[in-house]
Amino acid sequence: MGVSLKKGQGVSLKKEGDSLTEVVIGLGWDVAKPKSLLNKIFGKTEEYDLDAICFLLGANGKMLNLGTVDNGSWTLKNGDVVFYNSMVHPSGAVRLTGDNRTGAGDGDDEQIFVRLNQIPPEYHRLVFVTCIYEGIKKKQNFGGVENAFIRAVDGKTSRELARFDISSTSALSPYHSITFAELTREGNGWKFQAIGTPHSSDRFIDLLKDYIPNS
Repeated sequence: MGVSLKKGQGVSLKKEGDSLTEVVIGLGWDVAKPKSLLNKIFGKTEEYDLDAICFLLGANGKMLNLGTVDNGSWTLKNGDVVFYNSMVHPSGAVRLTGDNRTGAGDGDDEQIFVRLNQIPPEYHRLVFVTCIYEGIKKKQNFGGVENAFIRAVDGKTSRELARFDISSTSALSPYHSITFAELTREGNGWKFQAIGTPHSSDRFIDLLKDYIPNS
């Protein structure tokens, strides 16, 4: 079991012997049990589609590459956002696995593989965000999600290094996305930091505005 973090806490990712070269960022969640009488009778559980996204940032806390341009607009593809429409960073250092649309099953529901030794030196922070797809339209929020967590796992040994759990609470009902955690350079290594900041928007593009240069 890795180090259990609370909101705002961080831990250096270190490994005895060989240096830590690959970290798997695992995210998991369950949909809260049905509350309505009808759902309880028929055992119907609503599906929540949570998306994991990673922003790669430079030393100034901003993106360095906004991706390709199509018809004069940024598409974010092949840029510093790793998401469902651009699942591998151009450096090859960050890769998102397939989309889990239900949260069913034990363990990680989505994973982001990070090759620490391949991250170009100009990148200093990796921010991990989770959004409920069409959460506003479907009237779904984090008040209906339980057992949500993000964890850092040694990619070679599968040993959990650190974990941050977010407890289900009615206080999260107004929110459809969360800045979950981040990896930051720390000397020759990296630090895993628990953030846990909720947002009312269900679109990661709205969260991205704080990280776009000259914004």
